[in-house]
Amino acid sequence: MSFSSTSLVAPRRAIFAARAARCALLVGAALLLSACATRQPFDYTAFKASRPRSILVLPPVNQSPEVDAPLSFLSGASVPLGEAGYYVIPIALAAETFKQNGVTVADEAQNIPYARLRKIFGADAALYITIERFGTSYRLIESVVEASAHARLVDLRSGQEIWNNKVYLSTGQNNSGGGLIGMLVNAAINQITNTLSNKAHQVGRAASYHLLSARKGTSNANPMLYGPYHALVGTD
Repeated sequence: MSFSSTSLVAPRRAIFAARAARCALLVGAALLLSACATRQPFDYTAFKASRPRSILVLPPVNQSPEVDAPLSFLSGASVPLGEAGYYVIPIALAAETFKQNGVTVADEAQNIPYARLRKIFGADAALYITIERFGTSYRLIESVVEASAHARLVDLRSGQEIWNNKVYLSTGQNNSGGGLIGMLVNAAINQITNTLSNKAHQVGRAASYHLLSARKGTSNANPMLYGPYHALVGTD
């Protein structure tokens, strides 16, 4: 049995058309997923309407295994908020007030009614921080110091959340010299060095700064708005 060249053209065209349609469908799906993954700009409408002047930083809830994580984030919280133009209730004063009232656990502090916090501290807004990851983690060929957290700012007068943000910072140290054994040894050494040098504390403070700063940057998706004590208030 013989086939003419014209009898093969139609099936080939059909195959090519089907493949082209399949590729177009895949590309379209990829573009759709990409569009969905793109982070939408934060809506600052409620923040601008609230206009808080003073902020109470509550003890952070710590979901990491490192007990020192809250201290690192708290020690780095006042500076960016102050630089942004807000009055920050002194961290030590707030901690002592909670202690005197029998509140020694962060979850308890963050569950106090808004009106009660407003009455005790007189702050316009309260900052709620949750630490997700903190410290040095050992991986196959590297030792990584990382810190991640998310925060939300609540107007204590209305109970409305007016802002939120999240941050992730890490310091990876990868050394390909000496083969696999050398990389494993270096990773173990780096983990010990990072722990002894307290690099996690430095990364934690840096993460806290990025999380709460009014400066726009790649590690700060939703910058804090400038407050009433900053020269640029109302310009963002």
